[in-house]
Amino acid sequence: MAPGNAGTAKIAQNLDVKPTDIDGLARIAQEKRIDLTVVGPEAPLAEGIVDQFLIRGMQIFGPTKQGTEIESSKVFAKELMQKHNIPCAKSVSFSDYSKAKEYLQKQTPPIVVKADGLAAGKGVIVADSIPQALEALSNIMEAKAFGAAGGRVLVEEHLAGKEMSVFAFTDAHSLVPMVAACDYKRLYDGDQGPNTGGMGSYSPPHFLEPALAKKVVETIMEPTVKAMHDEGRPYKGVLYGGLMVTNNGPKVLEFNARFGDPEAQVTLPLLKSDLVDIMLAVVDNKLEQVKAQWSDGACVGVVMASGGYPASYKTGFAISGLDELDKDIIVFHAGTKLESGEVLTNGGRVLTVVATGKNLAEAREKVYKNIPRIHFEGCHYRKDIALIK
Repeated sequence: MAPGNAGTAKIAQNLDVKPTDIDGLARIAQEKRIDLTVVGPEAPLAEGIVDQFLIRGMQIFGPTKQGTEIESSKVFAKELMQKHNIPCAKSVSFSDYSKAKEYLQKQTPPIVVKADGLAAGKGVIVADSIPQALEALSNIMEAKAFGAAGGRVLVEEHLAGKEMSVFAFTDAHSLVPMVAACDYKRLYDGDQGPNTGGMGSYSPPHFLEPALAKKVVETIMEPTVKAMHDEGRPYKGVLYGGLMVTNNGPKVLEFNARFGDPEAQVTLPLLKSDLVDIMLAVVDNKLEQVKAQWSDGACVGVVMASGGYPASYKTGFAISGLDELDKDIIVFHAGTKLESGEVLTNGGRVLTVVATGKNLAEAREKVYKNIPRIHFEGCHYRKDIALIK
């Protein structure tokens, strides 16, 4: 694992290498004779880690730099969807601040303002008023809140409906759908407060009927893989679609080029097949030979975050209670580190506590029964994950 955390230290060898140090990672993979490299975060994908490993003749799971543009450039993704008639929100892109500002002032809120590039899940602002939209635009394009990611912006219509995330494995030809999930981006209960990288999620969505799942595959996921192939950007790995189920059917909000957390943390525990077999089938272009088996239960994950997240926060606090949990609880570490045998906080999103059950209510009850046993200074979490009304 590179760089890893206190959780991965227990099951793997952590390496003191940045995920974006592609040459360093390639050298280690060759030295250690790694058979398969799996890329988690978006930054190394966007920088072309897959291309570099392939040039060196090494097996790696994930899309190429060109494939990753479906996530790393929201403008590219939108133009691809419009060209290939993949249902999505209407939008206009701008690289000129004054033109974007002029356009915004004529719109009716709520309106969505998006930075074009990668912004760690925080580059999308849903503005409820024109002043709020103008402030978001100024932060992105003038103050460069997200750096180079804000060189271009998308101004997009606001879609209403039920939001969900869908996933599929693809080897650029075949597609194996995964179970879908719903995540919670806002910091506080009742979807209040600022956007975060995610405060929790659950799988499967309670409103996902088989007919809707089929429609998503046939009108969004398969056409997108075909569109990428037709554009000369064959896409391999996990395709992740953030969708809004509107009165006019499912529409794409955005694509990610990876598993994404915390959604992966509630979908993968439901996978009964061997994940490595599926990944190798993707790498070897043999995905059509794979039948993925999924549990018909449910899974709920709740993020425990540092005080102050997603703004500034302190780290280095001891985490207690991890050994007091029920046996079937999974704890995914994110912002943690191991120091002198002690688990300490080392990031904004610290842990995701996950439980499976025969239904959402059972999984939810298990998670919230166990969370109070874990403690670190300033810790906070949402109390309404998977609370279906």
